[in-house]
Amino acid sequence: MDEQFRKLRTTLLEQEEWPLLYFFKFIVPNDSEKIEKVKQLFPKPEDLSFRASRDIRYIAISSKEVMPDVDSIIKVYEKAAEIKGVIAL
Repeated sequence: MDEQFRKLRTTLLEQEEWPLLYFFKFIVPNDSEKIEKVKQLFPKPEDLSFRASRDIRYIAISSKEVMPDVDSIIKVYEKAAEIKGVIAL
């Protein structure tokens, strides 16, 4: 597991109770294939919100999801990290 994910895991375990309503936000290059891959990270892609950057080069994708445990959150971030150019906030 990547060091940044270890830190996130430790922080979430120390501060939160489970299940947890968790806010995800990703910045994605405006590329339909990459946007689709991020949408597939969530069980209900229709509930995602999208916002284009001023120059329309990037799309912010956000979602509030009820997550059963910290490992479920980490799994989403790990899968997102595999998509080239995606930034997790």
